Amino acid sequence: MKVHALSVLALTAALAACGSKTETNEAAATNTAAPAATETNAMAGDMGNMAMSPTAKMAKGTGKVTAVDKAAGTITLDHGPIAEANWPAMTMAFKAAPALIDSVKVGDEVNFELKLDGNAGEVTAITKQ
Repeated sequence: MKVHALSVLALTAALAACGSKTETNEAAATNTAAPAATETNAMAGDMGNMAMSPTAKMAKGTGKVTAVDKAAGTITLDHGPIAEANWPAMTMAFKAAPALIDSVKVGDEVNFELKLDGNAGEVTAITKQ
């Protein structure tokens, strides 16, 4: 069930990003006052910004490691409320870099930082309490 919920969240975030990209391309296409070369450069600049995801923000939380899945690249945390994401306390799997996954084990009480993008989060830092 947890994996299914995470998949739904990831799909929702991906679809939201697709909608934003279309709006950016339509806006660039309607700018007919600039020469073609300038339009191309402007679009490339916009696409570069799209990769950075303007909706991404940072959040901090505390919790307990309930699972570590090196193959999937995830750490499951039973965490308290995360105000920046408007999330209540819950248990959720988060993507994390291999070094972060190796730094914790099941049962560890941790402080962590997340990069939020829509309804998905990725652990960017984690320390034992």
